Amino acid sequence: MITLDTIREIILALPGTEETSSWGNPSFKVNGKAMLFWNLEYGCPVFKLPFEERDHLIELDPDTFFTTDHHRPYPMVLARPDRVDVEWVRANLMRVWRDQAKKTVVKAWDAGR
Repeated sequence: MITLDTIREIILALPGTEETSSWGNPSFKVNGKAMLFWNLEYGCPVFKLPFEERDHLIELDPDTFFTTDHHRPYPMVLARPDRVDVEWVRANLMRVWRDQAKKTVVKAWDAGR
């Protein structure tokens, strides 16, 4: 089971990330751009990913991944915390971080690993 604390630990270990609040929900940003939201209404994380990938995940595993009328117009997917795989979460967050962090920060991170 993925929790907000687990997500917090994963994201805040990445350089340049910060925890913020969006519409009263916990959220995380890097370089001023949102990485992830925790939707309090549904009690679950909302991940960024391309529309095609979102639709594929929902079709492939609707017990884990879903969307709502509110989220449908955005490249995001909601995931049930008791079903989503923590390694998938890590991979998604790393990909989003790499896409949105400053390239110099990503380069320094890679060099230090």
